[in-house]
Amino acid sequence: MRGAVADKLARSRREIPDATCWVDADATELLAARAAMNAAGGPKVSVLALLARICTAALARFPELNATVDMEGREIIRLPDVHLGFAAQTDRGLVVPVVRDAQTRTIEGLSEEIARLTEAARTGALAPAQLTGGTFTLNNYGVFGVDGSTPIINHPEAAMLGVGRITPKPWVHQGELAVRQVVQLSFTFDHRVCDGGTAGGFLRYVADCVEQPMVLLRRL
Repeated sequence: MRGAVADKLARSRREIPDATCWVDADATELLAARAAMNAAGGPKVSVLALLARICTAALARFPELNATVDMEGREIIRLPDVHLGFAAQTDRGLVVPVVRDAQTRTIEGLSEEIARLTEAARTGALAPAQLTGGTFTLNNYGVFGVDGSTPIINHPEAAMLGVGRITPKPWVHQGELAVRQVVQLSFTFDHRVCDGGTAGGFLRYVADCVEQPMVLLRRL
């Protein structure tokens, strides 16, 4: 497994001219929205599922980031469906299960599928088809207790959203200093598919949805 991972990461670093931008966001309202959803009954919603839904909404606004580069054909291929990979740590190492057609799923549906795939990853029950074909990756490295990272893109994808730990920090909220739940978001992208304006627009929209989850309602 380490050999296969090494080959893929080396190819990504060798072929993709990547760049990373990042922003701190106030996730207090996102956590409150999750608590309200879970208090209403039914299947529990995870923070990762909320972030996954935010990603699909952002990719609908910036479809050039749901793409791959065909070097032989000298073209950028935009992909119609979002097959969302998410990094999962297991005893066998880091794997990236893929949620198929993520753009068609509700937050509840995303939460259930992520939980199902995570359990399968931990028990070694994932089929090869469940680990391939991703078009975009969500990497929650905050579970390791770190704030930021510059992850390597999952080749042949064009971008990856990284999420650090959510932790209480001093923050200016409505003109006053307060303790808020703050997260650092990083966005690594293939500079061949877009320039910084597009990448910054994507990340800013994600941050706006994290800070004001009601923004998502405009895309539902």
